[in-house]
Amino acid sequence: MLKKLKPTVARNCLILLSAVMWSVIGAFLNFIASRWLPSFENWQVAFTYALGIVGGLIIAFFGFNNLAKKNRDRINQYPEKVCLFAFQRWQMYLLIAVMMTMGIYMRTSELIPKFLIAPVYVAIGLALVIGSWVYYKHLLDEKKDKNKKVC
Repeated sequence: MLKKLKPTVARNCLILLSAVMWSVIGAFLNFIASRWLPSFENWQVAFTYALGIVGGLIIAFFGFNNLAKKNRDRINQYPEKVCLFAFQRWQMYLLIAVMMTMGIYMRTSELIPKFLIAPVYVAIGLALVIGSWVYYKHLLDEKKDKNKKVC
């Protein structure tokens, strides 16, 4: 009975879903940070982007790209049809919930000034967008090599 209720998709759909999720969440984090900029002084805007971009590049190339590659490889080991929610390991859902809770708390509590939170949002957002290209590149390579539909 439960197997009938489990939404299944092709592996490449999971890779596409991962790519889109990483891109959208990364853009959303940068959108949130950009909404704080009008209240910043010029030096705080420069600080936000300088630290955010450098931090984002470091996080992307030494962390998120490797994570995306491991995730992509894990998905590719699945059977052709797999549960829609398998684009992340179940442990990652717990980590995501903790990170979202911390982010919302930091944003709304006023304990930490926004100009110190903004570079973190820019860095993580940029790293997610850069990391999403691991998935997009895989899909483009698959389409080119096998000349088949992505999803």
